[in-house]
Parts: sequence; C-alpha cells; structure tokens
Amino acid sequence: MNYSIRMGIPEMEELWSSLQAKFRSGTIGKTELQLYKKWGSALKKLSEDPFYPSLKTHEIAPLSRRYGMRVWQSYLENRNSSAMRMYWVYGPGKEEITIIGLEPHPEDRKNGAYDKVKLSDL
Repeated sequence: MNYSIRMGIPEMEELWSSLQAKFRSGTIGKTELQLYKKWGSALKKLSEDPFYPSLKTHEIAPLSRRYGMRVWQSYLENRNSSAMRMYWVYGPGKEEITIIGLEPHPEDRKNGAYDKVKLSDL
C-alpha cells in the first residue's frame, strides 16, 4: 500500500517548499542540500512502507499522550549527534500520512527530552 504524504500546516509545508524551491533554483546551501536529500529519501520510503527497516519507525508515547493521537518517529539519519527525526501521524484521510515535525534527536529521553519537541498542527 502506498501512502500519500502531507506536510503539517504551516511549518512543515513552508520548510519543504523552501527546500524544494532552493534546490530547483540552484541556490540551496550544502547543509540544506543534505537535509533535502535525506528527508526526500525518507519520505519516499515512508510513503511505500512506514516501517521500512532503515526508518526505524516507532511510536513516541509521551508525544502520543500530549497530542491525543499516535505520534510516530522515523529516522532521516543515524550515527551522528544531531541525527534528524521526522514525526508523523496517520491521516487525516485514509492512506494518508501527515508530517508534523522535523527535529534533531532529543538528547535524553529519560529526562523529559520529548517535552521540548514542538510539532505542527494537522
């Protein structure tokens, strides 16, 4: 099953659109290019299989409790101190996934690190 990917409004849509525009115009910086490529690859995998092995998708219980719906985290990258994670939910429609956050990995889960994660609205 393939999922349609939506960007949470407004933050995720703005960020993704900005990266796409800079990439297409050739004005994207090195750091932004790395993010664009990693995020694009992760979005493709997510649309095909939310539990694709390299995404290491798992539910984040503190965020699920805070937002009242199951919030999932998938990896954009691994093996570095500021490894980016994308946060997402199923919906709002059938076979849709909405990206609601993109953040570096919280440093210490045991000390309320997920309390600092800010997610966008659907």
